[in-house]
Amino acid sequence: MSGRRLLPLVAGAHACTLLALLLFAAMTGGSMRTPLALPGMAGMPLAWLFNLLAWVVPGGMVAFAALRLRAGLPAAGLAAGIALRLLMLAALAFAAQGLLPLDPGALDAGTSRWHAAVWMLWNLAFVAGALLSALALRGVRWPSLALFAIVAICLLAPRLAVDVFGAGIVERVVLACWWAWTLLLAWRLSDRRRQAAK
Repeated sequence: MSGRRLLPLVAGAHACTLLALLLFAAMTGGSMRTPLALPGMAGMPLAWLFNLLAWVVPGGMVAFAALRLRAGLPAAGLAAGIALRLLMLAALAFAAQGLLPLDPGALDAGTSRWHAAVWMLWNLAFVAGALLSALALRGVRWPSLALFAIVAICLLAPRLAVDVFGAGIVERVVLACWWAWTLLLAWRLSDRRRQAAK
């Protein structure tokens, strides 16, 4: 796949997640404050389909794009290479959320515990990758830094994030930042002529 096709691939991945969230929210009567993973919880109608469309397929698509971006920037430098590998790790953790759904009967054990672990891995890999890309890739520096700051506040100061964004919205803010960062990388880095790595 050529680099120019990575942006539509990443945009398609995020559209898949968005459509799954909207469709299943309408089916289950969810609101903007409903946890994102709720429609995929064990026992929910068509939970397997939600998990496939919201997490597994989009995560796999972004992981593939990350692999292609890294291959297209062989001389980008160590920090940029690590940032793109963190992008791939975050995408795989994003996909894993669908493979390890929440269990309403054991929210502190079993697959629920693993779901929480991969959710946190996704967040940490994402925030670290955003910071490294801001430091190592001039073409995405300031937007990546802004996205890093927003997600870092959501993770490190959750009470402040709830005060700023509202209860139940913080998850969606992090997801929107993930979409923005991955689209930014696909747009700015997929064409080698736009490479601005140090």
